[in-house]
Amino acid sequence: MDQHCTHVEREVTIINKQGLHARPVMRFVDLASQFNAAVRVQKGKISVDGKSPMEMMLLEATPGTRLQLIADGTDAQQLVDALAGLIAAKFNEDTDTDDGA
Repeated sequence: MDQHCTHVEREVTIINKQGLHARPVMRFVDLASQFNAAVRVQKGKISVDGKSPMEMMLLEATPGTRLQLIADGTDAQQLVDALAGLIAAKFNEDTDTDDGA
């Protein structure tokens, strides 16, 4: 059972208009939960579990905030790549239609 455990770190910048509010946090957590790797998200001295919505909200990341993604596990590289892509795509908020539905 010798699976390769990988450690990956990458800095990302929050670029969506409203930062990490409830909807982007849930998209982040849902995506992170699909991978076989643990992920921590660090903002300065604050480090939280990237698979915990409550902990992610503690980051209070506004537009322009730099975060460090730190992943460990067999899917660490894929996890970090996917999360960085989600952040770069502004959590797909530009494609949302929020008509109260």
